[in-house]
Amino acid sequence: MGRAVIGETLGPPAGYRLVEHDPGAPGPGEVRVAIGAAGLSYVDVLTAAGNYQVKPPVPFIPGSECAGTVAALGEGVEGFALGDAVIASSWGGLLADAVNVPLRSVRAKPAGLSFAEAAVFPVSYYTAHYALVLRAALRTGETLLVLGAGGATGYAAVQLGKHLGARVIASASSPEKRALALAGGADVAIEARAGDWRDRVKAAAGGKAIDVVFDPVGGAATEPAFRSLGWNGRHLVVGFTAGIAQFRTNLALLKGASLIGVDLRQFGVNEPDAARDNMRAVFALADAGVFKPAIARSYPLEEFRAAMEEAASGKAAGRVVVEMA
Repeated sequence: MGRAVIGETLGPPAGYRLVEHDPGAPGPGEVRVAIGAAGLSYVDVLTAAGNYQVKPPVPFIPGSECAGTVAALGEGVEGFALGDAVIASSWGGLLADAVNVPLRSVRAKPAGLSFAEAAVFPVSYYTAHYALVLRAALRTGETLLVLGAGGATGYAAVQLGKHLGARVIASASSPEKRALALAGGADVAIEARAGDWRDRVKAAAGGKAIDVVFDPVGGAATEPAFRSLGWNGRHLVVGFTAGIAQFRTNLALLKGASLIGVDLRQFGVNEPDAARDNMRAVFALADAGVFKPAIARSYPLEEFRAAMEEAASGKAAGRVVVEMA
């Protein structure tokens, strides 16, 4: 019998238990994946706690991205064989030994990524690509400021921004996260809590204004970052790990700048064809070796509470992974 982390109600990690669990045989159009590793993000823990903007039904199994091998195929499924290494995504259900997911949620694992790396690959890089390519249209030679550059989506944005030919300025809260951002390709890394933060941003940009801000942080970081934009600048609102910002809308008028929302889930719902194209583009770059997720720490499934707490803390320089036996 397999295992899964289940909460009868939404709440903190202490309310979840590791229990015996068998998802059963895959239904028509489904793939059963034997999970080797699952990623945990701040949003995963926020969702498990019931504090995300959309609440999942209970009982709930956390986890939205994983990597493993094909264990069974439902009726009508083609393109995969038993034992194939794959990446799968789902809105919950992946802190488990096995899961059944629709065929559309399964992709072949890029050969250059380990199971742990592949488990934290899709969502962060889908988000960064959707934000920088489709929403901001970041161009070669522009300057990109990445807030939270040592976090999941921030680190992905650093790598992608550099690949797209931008000058990348990384803002991060700890020396470890700044070192990680530099290793990921950032040109400059600055202290996120510095009292002269805007002066440091300006110096890092060579005295020029910022073209694009990638903001998964929110809170007090948003307004000074928006103020650093130049004419026709684009500020990407990706998340709110520091809380929802209070923002003076006259700044957008004065700068001719745009405040752009980035919601990967709604993108998939409202623009499914474009979302699939976005996914294909990201996997092509992964296959080409452009992307390499950073793993901060790996936990066994039995230590899921510690993994959830570390993911929620936002202190890790890199991603938190849970590996199944």
